[in-house]
Amino acid sequence: MHQTFDAALGINLLHANQKGAEHNRAHFDKWGITCFNVMSSPGAGKTVLLEQTLAALKDELKIAVIEGDMTTELDADRLRQYGVPVFAINTGRSCHLDSKMVAGGIHQLEHQYNPSDFDLVLVENVGNLVCPAEFEVGEHAKIALLSITEGEDKPLKYPVMFQEADCLLITKMDLAPYLEVDINRIAANVRQMNPYATIIPVSAKTGEGLDVWFDWVKSQVASQNQPLLDAAISSR
Repeated sequence: MHQTFDAALGINLLHANQKGAEHNRAHFDKWGITCFNVMSSPGAGKTVLLEQTLAALKDELKIAVIEGDMTTELDADRLRQYGVPVFAINTGRSCHLDSKMVAGGIHQLEHQYNPSDFDLVLVENVGNLVCPAEFEVGEHAKIALLSITEGEDKPLKYPVMFQEADCLLITKMDLAPYLEVDINRIAANVRQMNPYATIIPVSAKTGEGLDVWFDWVKSQVASQNQPLLDAAISSR
């Protein structure tokens, strides 16, 4: 069966993007940087989560942010207040970051700083539950956020995002007493799509679950850097 032109074009775009993602990841690996791709629908709480993460970990980890937004630098400006490098990428009409866009942020990091000094790069993707999960950017882990205000069925209706997630944060838990939402049902629906993702309920307002999230971040950075430490020790 012959592929339609649109199907073939989509495959070619994903293939080209994957090559770029592998190139980006090679840079991160060379520098000893762990990279997270943070994804969600608009308003699920990506930026406030990053604010909390920077406030808690910026003195313990050297962090930079690549901030994707369609037209503004509003979120980038919020994150710059924490004294970390933030590289804004405006995507125009594109509903996601791709590996070439993120490469632009990586090149800015390389030209303005010594990238080997950094431990973690957080990529905040454009708010969208579909496209960001299909286009890798060179990340070592995908982080998905799902607000409890979005409903229990989102993992079933938008499966790719949840199938690809290494860690799922169920956000805005402080609103749970006011909503008819079953957190266990959300988790069960996620498990249908992905039995292996770490699931962490959090609230940026009350602080619920944030320590668990911070510990997960630190453990991922440590595990990503362990091969480099082992290689350095063995070369002595």
